[in-house]
Amino acid sequence: MRIHLKIVLDCDADAAWRALHSPRAVAELYGPLLEMTPMDAAGLPSRLEPGADVPVQLRAAGVSFGQQLIHISDRRVAQTDGEVRVLRDSGIPLTGPLAALDVWDHQMAVSPAPGDPGRTLWRERLVIGGTAAPALWPGLWIVWQWRAARLRALARTWAYDPEPRGDTADTDTDAAPTDAA
Repeated sequence: MRIHLKIVLDCDADAAWRALHSPRAVAELYGPLLEMTPMDAAGLPSRLEPGADVPVQLRAAGVSFGQQLIHISDRRVAQTDGEVRVLRDSGIPLTGPLAALDVWDHQMAVSPAPGDPGRTLWRERLVIGGTAAPALWPGLWIVWQWRAARLRALARTWAYDPEPRGDTADTDTDAAPTDAA
């Protein structure tokens, strides 16, 4: 069974790609509906690196919704209208209702939006399988609609890139004042 999203976000594809690798940004996608906390005493990494396993605890309204292992891989696909970057989470639900699934394959693709390279075409596909999939699909579909709304709202905050600072050698504000007399 599959769940698909295809939306255009108000940020460039580089900002969306950085957000996909940010545990903080990923956790914000589910908030306040679900809370994602690290299971590792060291906390969440600052960046989700390909190949790393990141165990997290999910809670809904303070009640455990289960544990999930995030396992990231990246790939790039050249297409005639530009490059598509794909992040795949092939981790698995460890406990909770989602652990009844036999298949969990979540892929998110970002590329510049057609005709507007300052915006991002975001495509997402979740494939689930197993005897529990038909029962869990409606709830996951609702969560994915929530994700779409959160993506649209949060993408504007991802787009901020500070302006480069100019050479400050000539504007040293800590220098002692000079007498002009």
